[in-house]
Amino acid sequence: MAAPFALSLQDLAPIAEGTSTPEAMHETILLAQAAEKLGYTRLWYAEHHGMPSIASSVPEILIGSAAAHTRELRIGSGGVMLLNHAPLRIAEAYRTLEALHPGRIDLGLGRAPGGDGYAMRALRSGGGEEFSTYLAELMAFDEDGFPPEHPFSRVPVSPGGIRLPPKWLLGSSGNSAHAAGQLGFGYAFAAHFSHTPAAPAFAAYRESFEPSEDFPEPRTILCLSVICAPTDEEAEYLSISQAVNWARFVSGEQRQLTSPEKAMEHQLTPQQQQIIEHQSSLWLVGSPERMAQTIGEKAEACGANEVMITTTVHSYELRRRSYELLAKAFDLSPR
Repeated sequence: MAAPFALSLQDLAPIAEGTSTPEAMHETILLAQAAEKLGYTRLWYAEHHGMPSIASSVPEILIGSAAAHTRELRIGSGGVMLLNHAPLRIAEAYRTLEALHPGRIDLGLGRAPGGDGYAMRALRSGGGEEFSTYLAELMAFDEDGFPPEHPFSRVPVSPGGIRLPPKWLLGSSGNSAHAAGQLGFGYAFAAHFSHTPAAPAFAAYRESFEPSEDFPEPRTILCLSVICAPTDEEAEYLSISQAVNWARFVSGEQRQLTSPEKAMEHQLTPQQQQIIEHQSSLWLVGSPERMAQTIGEKAEACGANEVMITTTVHSYELRRRSYELLAKAFDLSPR
């Protein structure tokens, strides 16, 4: 079936148990090249800190690497956790990326810290209530929008002569959707970890939308967690790694992503079992036919312009296979 929406990928740069960090980094390049070849629209990197199983702590470095090893695929952040950074530094970093790879970079922005309280303190991260201030500063740096009396008006953003790439706001609530619409940003909804339905948020975004240079019309992305394999049974087996890893993470057991075999050996506590039961409804697992139908239904229910998929399995090769099966199921045009 040909999808009536675009398909894209999100990469958390997972570090599978038994592999090294350099191997995980090299896999980000292989996945970007595979995504481009298969016909996906864009690839975004998340920002996470203090997590042994995830290597995507600095999205702009991964973006630069992936863009240098591809030609057409859009590459971006999904997203920059703005409260962890001085807005000037983000303006400089993403202007640099846009200058190096014109027309191929996305700047996705989020308000979450991307780590626990200890990581927040180590990052000197601001509080959630400061997000609007940080965002206003970022836009002012990009648009020379500081009034003359403001001390930052004297700070030229380098490199000059270029603007930030298209900006997206990431969220899982009506508040973030409304803000994205008013700002004329694109809007991505985190249905891969949020139980809140996407349709009301997308409706609030469209109702409040003000056209901008980058987005003359509203543009929505529905983010989903998907594991696809040739059969439902194999997909369910591969998903054991994600389930157990998530339960251990939420209950405070930090570790790298284990294989399904080792995950099955782990004795879940009652708390961990409840965590899996609560979250498992958000994980889409199955054969290509089943996944194509389920993803299509979810996108249609909220009117998403695009679906962004993240896949968590222990094997890098089988993760790439999952994306290949989905590309074929949706009849993407290979590059």
